[in-house]
Amino acid sequence: MVTAVRYLGPNWYASVMGTAALATAGAALGVGGIHELLVGVWALSLLQLLALLAARALHWAHHCDQARAHLLDPAMAPFYGCLSMALLAVGGGTLALGRDWIGEPAAVALDAVLFAAGTAVGLAAAVAVPYLMAVRHRVEPGQATPVWLLPLVAPMVAAALGPRLVPHLPAGQPRETLLLACFAMFGLSLLATLLMLPLVFARLVTGGPLPLTLTPTLFLVLGPLGQSTTAVGTFADVAPGVVPAPYDGGFGLLAVLYGVPVMGFALLWLALAVSHLVRARRQGMRFTMTWWAFTFPVGTCVTGAAALGRHTGLAVYDWLAVGLYFLLVVGWVAAASGTVRGLLGGALLTGPRAVPVGPLPVTGRTASDAVR
Repeated sequence: MVTAVRYLGPNWYASVMGTAALATAGAALGVGGIHELLVGVWALSLLQLLALLAARALHWAHHCDQARAHLLDPAMAPFYGCLSMALLAVGGGTLALGRDWIGEPAAVALDAVLFAAGTAVGLAAAVAVPYLMAVRHRVEPGQATPVWLLPLVAPMVAAALGPRLVPHLPAGQPRETLLLACFAMFGLSLLATLLMLPLVFARLVTGGPLPLTLTPTLFLVLGPLGQSTTAVGTFADVAPGVVPAPYDGGFGLLAVLYGVPVMGFALLWLALAVSHLVRARRQGMRFTMTWWAFTFPVGTCVTGAAALGRHTGLAVYDWLAVGLYFLLVVGWVAAASGTVRGLLGGALLTGPRAVPVGPLPVTGRTASDAVR
């Protein structure tokens, strides 16, 4: 077991995120008849999280040289944001679904613990990873990929899920403080994403398509878009009675005036990502762990569209959420089946293989196992 986890990187937390998103996005649809199934999916995500935390603890205890190598690898270090988002995603599902299994008091306590831990890790990653990129990684503009967004979007996940704990705090300043802290993390993540996203788009336009193994990471751009739309919708749900007028109504305006155009851009990017994916599949793209990018980011768009449906009253957003959830299910099945086959065959826990991270004509490579 100790040897098997040597190459187990933080990118594996993406599988937890994807499974939790499958559960919570389904709950956001409010479709009857599948609630018990969604509770089971959430329970699976919790078991995945516990198993991975244990395996990663073994990794750090017995293979600290490889763990340090991951931090110094520009292709792997951004995935440390996935630990934060896995904790937060499972915690968010605890209140939405887990209460039916463990009861509301235990669900609130577990969500509070996971939210606190996930937020702390996410804020640390949002600072540490860009710092390492600047002083240790020596990256080039042609190496920019959507993976760079991962540590920056983690605080946005905290911003979207934290307000669910607001009603469980004492009335007054505790509730307002948590809500405005989540709003601050929304701004932190949004502005950081706006700084990083032009680098990713410029790399895509000027450097040509991403290597086949990295093509699924284009879906990661949907994460900050869908999650920020979800966040403003959640702020508007919670704000009445928590922040004074007229600010409570301002959150309702923000949910629509921000969410509608951002969801429009998310759909544009989804079309672009799908086009690149079709091209990559035609050229022989095979399964790697990057396929989990098909899950959590799409799940955030499901919850974002559902939030717009609540705040605009337009049925078109409800139908959009259903359509996106269908894509999420397809993506989860593809990623989960590929992961199971890779684990049973042993391919996913072997040593790294070289993969390109720059434009196709460039011969530079990285030793990262981030795409396994």
